Amino acid sequence: MFISNAYAQTAGAAADPGIMGTLGMYGPFVILFVLMYFLMIRPQQKRQKELRTMMDALAKNDEVITVGGVLGRVTKVSEGYVTIEVAAGTEMVVQKSAVTALLPKGTLKSL
Repeated sequence: MFISNAYAQTAGAAADPGIMGTLGMYGPFVILFVLMYFLMIRPQQKRQKELRTMMDALAKNDEVITVGGVLGRVTKVSEGYVTIEVAAGTEMVVQKSAVTALLPKGTLKSL
């Protein structure tokens, strides 16, 4: 008398969310991936391409800095290694990947 009967909703309406329900469920993941691509992945790929171009363009008498902070002048370039003169008569052989930056000409003289 005081309590009314409660009937269950039909299963057909709840089981099919439709295209908008699917987009609403996966939309945040897609947006997050797009943001990660433009904020992290794309700039890193661009830096890697510039570094690869710089390593391929290394030539004799270029002034470089290595990963360890050693400054020197390139005296010899081979396929995977670079010979760097760090002082008069003192040379080091390092991998090309250890060269991080190409310095402007005359930088070593100003130090």
